[in-house]
Amino acid sequence: MQNVFTSILVLMFLAGCGAKRADSADGSGNYADSSAMVAEAPDAVAFDADSAYAYLGRQVEFGPRVPNTEAHAKAGDWMAAELRRHGAEVIEQKMDLEAFDGTILHARNIFGQYNPGEEDRTLLLAHYDCRPWADEDPDPDKRKQPVDGANDGASGVAVLLEIARQISAANPKKGIDILFVDAEDWGTEGDDDSWAMGTRYFVHNPVKPGYQPARVIVADMVGGAGALFPIEYFSQQSAPDLVTELWNAASASGYGSLFPRQMGGAVTDDHVEFIKQGIPAVDIIEYHPRTGFNPHWHTTKDNLENIDKNTLRAVGTTLVRYLEL
Repeated sequence: MQNVFTSILVLMFLAGCGAKRADSADGSGNYADSSAMVAEAPDAVAFDADSAYAYLGRQVEFGPRVPNTEAHAKAGDWMAAELRRHGAEVIEQKMDLEAFDGTILHARNIFGQYNPGEEDRTLLLAHYDCRPWADEDPDPDKRKQPVDGANDGASGVAVLLEIARQISAANPKKGIDILFVDAEDWGTEGDDDSWAMGTRYFVHNPVKPGYQPARVIVADMVGGAGALFPIEYFSQQSAPDLVTELWNAASASGYGSLFPRQMGGAVTDDHVEFIKQGIPAVDIIEYHPRTGFNPHWHTTKDNLENIDKNTLRAVGTTLVRYLEL
């Protein structure tokens, strides 16, 4: 994922874009203090942040989930097994992808379905791979080290695994899919197609004939301390009604301060690949209008110390309320 691009590129969006980066649409730079946050209203929706945190910690224990590594393979096996344990019908989509530097990535998307016979389907998505290099680290000596990806990678997966557990318990008669995508973060500045490769492959190679979700919700960097989730630009353009429903769910759950009803950045993330195909998609992603992504983004400090259970709870509760589990 990349960080900032000019407003001209926002206007050029329909001509094509692919790398995760952002352009501020607001100059307020306000932060929500999730570490001191208390829900603004009684929370009648159950989301177990301790369970989500345990899922997150388990991923970090494997080590950086960089494609072509043992940690990456073991983490993928574990995620697929967890989805199966929680009652999902699982399909593993394996592919070899050529990265911008010529490296062949042995990648795998992990797709789980609930109630596959239902036509109307909501797809929840998070990437699970880690950045191979901490190229944003303030210490130049650490910039060739891989990133733990506690927030950028593991947090979205953790929230969705906990939702999978709750789907299994609630057994709703709804079509819900969960997708853990690979090869999102092996990219380079200036080459849009070098990012979100796993999602691009998924969109152009359906795991089932004719598969197309009615809507897509991406959870990316959803565990950081001090996180803020303003409305992402392309999400608002693609799916204004879905944005309203999700931000209403956040407010109803007492987390409106973390989900301000203001425009954030224009972030080209996994959701953009679906938007290009005409599928409404929303990106729930941490963004601070003045400073951009989480301060530990693509650094060696994206570790468990960067994670706040309150942030996991806010995002997870919002999604559970939206899904009416």
